[in-house]
Amino acid sequence: MSSLALLSTAYLPPTDYFRVINSFADWKIEQWENYQKQSYRSRCRIYSANGPLSLHIPIVRSEGFSIPVKEIRVDNSKRWQSQHWRAIVSAYRSSPYFEHYQQDLLPFYSREYEYLFEFNKDLTKCLLDLLDLPAKIDLTDEFLNKSDLKRAIISDFRETIHPKRVSPFAELNEKGRYHQVFAHKFGFFANLSVIDLLFNEGPESKYFL
Repeated sequence: MSSLALLSTAYLPPTDYFRVINSFADWKIEQWENYQKQSYRSRCRIYSANGPLSLHIPIVRSEGFSIPVKEIRVDNSKRWQSQHWRAIVSAYRSSPYFEHYQQDLLPFYSREYEYLFEFNKDLTKCLLDLLDLPAKIDLTDEFLNKSDLKRAIISDFRETIHPKRVSPFAELNEKGRYHQVFAHKFGFFANLSVIDLLFNEGPESKYFL
């Protein structure tokens, strides 16, 4: 296995994202690719009282998508932060560790960010701290295409960790089941946002990765 992994930016990333970080000695987040819709770059999945729920950060579309993801602006006119926080509270307020972690996450739903990439980066760093994983985030210096990756022997997870694709860690997700608040209603759902794991397992979360 290569020692370097490449990840996309992601909003409240799924557990697979942190499995990569926990498994590789070095990893980087791609900042020069073009923004891609319907991916974890601007959305996440949590476990609500009605089953899995997708939360999406609205972005400014006037500039188009053919610009580096680090230049994509958040559309803060949509009041998405208060909507997302209400959904998170509703989904996890009865989980064992919600009160323990809520104050760490709440600032991200009260302070406005101009750029999606910066918001994701700061939130990911917070999550790394809470998971007790190395929190130093390295970014790519240029866009790396597939031929570059083959020559450098880099493991590319920019597209494989995607809400519409099969998890590259499906077997580990099945073995790494943990308590979920609404599992008695709908069963276990793997690879949700890592906050699902944190709110349910607390300090033990790292061991499920």
